[in-house]
Amino acid sequence: MPRKKTAAQTFGGALEQIQNKSHTLSASTIAALTGAGKKDLAAFAKTWVLIPVERRRRAAQMMVELAEQDFKLDYNLLFRYFLNDEDAQVRTSGIEGLWEDEDVALVKPMIGFLRSDPSARVRAAAADALGRFMLLAEYGRLAETHATLIGEALLATTRSASEDLIVRCRAVEALAYWSDDIVREIIEAAYDDAAPQMRASAVAAMGRTADTYWRKITLDELESPDARMRFEAVRASGELENRQATVRLIELLDDPDRKVQSAAISALGQIGSKLAKQALIDAAASEDETLSGLASEALQELEFASGSDLMLFDLETDQDKGIELDEDDELESDPDEALDEEEWDDDLIEDEE
Repeated sequence: MPRKKTAAQTFGGALEQIQNKSHTLSASTIAALTGAGKKDLAAFAKTWVLIPVERRRRAAQMMVELAEQDFKLDYNLLFRYFLNDEDAQVRTSGIEGLWEDEDVALVKPMIGFLRSDPSARVRAAAADALGRFMLLAEYGRLAETHATLIGEALLATTRSASEDLIVRCRAVEALAYWSDDIVREIIEAAYDDAAPQMRASAVAAMGRTADTYWRKITLDELESPDARMRFEAVRASGELENRQATVRLIELLDDPDRKVQSAAISALGQIGSKLAKQALIDAAASEDETLSGLASEALQELEFASGSDLMLFDLETDQDKGIELDEDDELESDPDEALDEEEWDDDLIEDEE
């Protein structure tokens, strides 16, 4: 007989379970920490320092993952608290968790992390965060002075001979959002770099610029024997809305790398031509459940963007069906289906204690 679900946990109860090493961290426990106020934060801080570092790392990462899955979960105050944690992985989770926070007051702390944090992992995450603020500046939602401040910090990072490769890669990608004339020069230099990781970051940056100048290179890189480069070229082709890439993107739906396949679906949705739409319709009808689901979502987004009230597919998520997390539900993910490129960077970052 299935066990009955318990009532929603309180913030204090969740803290007790997190502190209790014999209790397995569950999604429902972490979810109960949402919406923390100042009083909650004070209690959280007293408990947090008593928790072993590995458990703190796991709890912080679960908050990031849950917040990405459910926009209603709010760990903002806790993520800001993590920025001062002694552990680099927890600080990284704090930065990553603030991905939707547009508070301009975060710009200078992120520049501080980029310039002086002892962990390459944290510096790389800070570069990513600064790229997001650069994009906001380009949309006119941040002052030009902030764009200049961010641009100069990222530029210095890309030119630093002593900086770790992963950090310089992230800085190049973040700089792509800047409208300054020097960006082309930076991307060209990165594309000519001997390190494959830097060349892949250059292609990623090409897509982010929204500059059609890069269409030819990204089209050529769709033929790369390197899966990471194909992945970045596919994403860039979609971001640049390069219709000339459509036929090759359709071929890449059968790529041996799962990430490339999934990225090709997204790129075809961004291009949105008749040929691209037909390829998505065919993919949505395929027996491959993962690609079928992604293609259906891409078609829905195309229909929404076109202003049509008629949806091609009526997909229901688990959340729409009213499925709730059980007390002991763990976050699960299939690494073959993820679009996150971090696994390609694992060999660039040394293990940090």
